[in-house]
Amino acid sequence: MIDFLIFRFPHIPPTILQKRLKKGDFVNSEGISADIDSPYVPDSWLWYFREVDEEPTNPFELTILYEDDLIVAIDKPHLLASVPGGYHLHESALIKLRRLLNNININPIHRLDRETAGVLVFCKQSKYRNAYQVMFQDRVINKSYECIAPKPIDLSIFPLVRKSYICRSNNFFTMIENTELIPNSETRIEFVHTVKGGNALYRLFPSTGKKHQLRVHMSGLGLPIVHDNFYPVLLAQRDKNDFSNPLQLLARSIEFKDPISGEHRYFESHQKLELDTLDDLDHVKCLNR
Repeated sequence: MIDFLIFRFPHIPPTILQKRLKKGDFVNSEGISADIDSPYVPDSWLWYFREVDEEPTNPFELTILYEDDLIVAIDKPHLLASVPGGYHLHESALIKLRRLLNNININPIHRLDRETAGVLVFCKQSKYRNAYQVMFQDRVINKSYECIAPKPIDLSIFPLVRKSYICRSNNFFTMIENTELIPNSETRIEFVHTVKGGNALYRLFPSTGKKHQLRVHMSGLGLPIVHDNFYPVLLAQRDKNDFSNPLQLLARSIEFKDPISGEHRYFESHQKLELDTLDDLDHVKCLNR
């Protein structure tokens, strides 16, 4: 095996390849790690977990909410990437799950922003992945989110439905609303209660899934989500080792009819937004109910 890898990756020093083989970074299609003495098998798949120098370690816990032969649902923490990208490889929900369950066929059927915490569902068998993804395309799932944002001046406007056309801005990282085009996004927004710091808890029910949709819609209402570094103004990129003050957005639940088993599926996050603390007035109201 080592001879093949040296031939295939001449730009990588042999000592590095040997080190990565010993770490189990190369696995076959059955998820079994190859070592230095493993034989080279022609016309076979070999999976490799690439290296990222000084990859930051996410301090928050990834929890499995449910698992069977078809799917696995997790409670993704804040600031953990759904899939590998940039500085984040091993510290991504996908790679963590593949290693934890020893299954390289696991793939997400939807995604959450790295900044967003909550329910994330993966398919465990490649042949069924498309069937699950079609559910999202056909909008036959129910999702709910929670967020902390400034308290509104006028409570009477809630609940409301925000519709707009969301498209990419001139900046690669952010999205914008174009009011002159037919809406391609829709979110129902409910006010729940006030929290300390002049903020409030909201429940969000998106019926579409545009990039940054909830963040854009809340910002468009003049109620940007707390600790959002993208909206309404793009702030300087946070240090890769900074896990403080996460975006106050949580994917609370997801519900659907399983396209393979026909079962009713409902998964709910066990997390709570760190700023979801009732202010003194609402605390008294709750005690008197």
